[in-house]
Amino acid sequence: MGASTVNSRLSSAVEPDAPIDRGNRDRPQKWGNPFTYFIALLFIGVCIAPVLYIVLGGFRTNSQISTSPAALPHPWVASNYVSVLKSVTFWGEFANSIIVGLVSTVGTVVLGLMVSFVLARYDFKLKGAMYSLFAAGLMFPLVIAITPLYIVVKDLGLVDNLFGVIIPQIAFGLPTTVIILVPFLRAIPNEIEEAAAIDGASRLGFFFRMVIPLSLPGVVTVGILGFIGSWNNYVLPLYVINSQANFTLPLGVQAFSSQYSVDTARVLAFTSLAMLPALIFFAIFEKKIVGGLTGAVKG
Repeated sequence: MGASTVNSRLSSAVEPDAPIDRGNRDRPQKWGNPFTYFIALLFIGVCIAPVLYIVLGGFRTNSQISTSPAALPHPWVASNYVSVLKSVTFWGEFANSIIVGLVSTVGTVVLGLMVSFVLARYDFKLKGAMYSLFAAGLMFPLVIAITPLYIVVKDLGLVDNLFGVIIPQIAFGLPTTVIILVPFLRAIPNEIEEAAAIDGASRLGFFFRMVIPLSLPGVVTVGILGFIGSWNNYVLPLYVINSQANFTLPLGVQAFSSQYSVDTARVLAFTSLAMLPALIFFAIFEKKIVGGLTGAVKG
């Protein structure tokens, strides 16, 4: 009787007389309000224009920038980018940024996923208070805590050490990670966990075999956000790092700008190469970020 009911529902769902949204999908979508598109294009222009100016400025000479600051390169000059790419200093700072970004991202994702799993799947005392504490961490920016944070880093002997940047970045990245991942883990049905337990899977087995794959969109999202935030972090390395050998790229841009303050075109080329990896990384994974945040809101 149950099978016949299911079959009747399936047949009614595919009847030709049943209303289907196919006609709505075939209809051409109407354009929205032109004023809305104008505002959107205006915001896009405001965001893209400075980036384009910096990138194109690297292909110009100082005389071109002085004569026509807003003009296109004429002729195009690639020597500024070539000189930066041949610089050992640039690649050293690039390597430091990669190390700090990857280690910070892995630490934030691993710890955040474990904390989120406990908050989402288990009931215990002060659970709500702990979650509220992580939520409050979103309203506590790094700049406010930079002075006491520097004292702690100094007491740990991590001044002028990449781990003096990595550990605080992991700590300040956990609130965002927990807030995004908890809804994903709450949305996992309890029946899946019960079925895994019947099949003999332990809690760790359920965590690695089921939780991580099902929450992968959120994991990817927090990983991307964490890496980009680490790559662009300037204030914390400015306080912690002293020697140029340990500089990350944001500090390298500031030092390069001071050293070659007269050579504006070369400074723009260095700045472009420093920010392009983060821009490319964000552009490639933009849809995954949006999808992960959407899933967090739905959860």
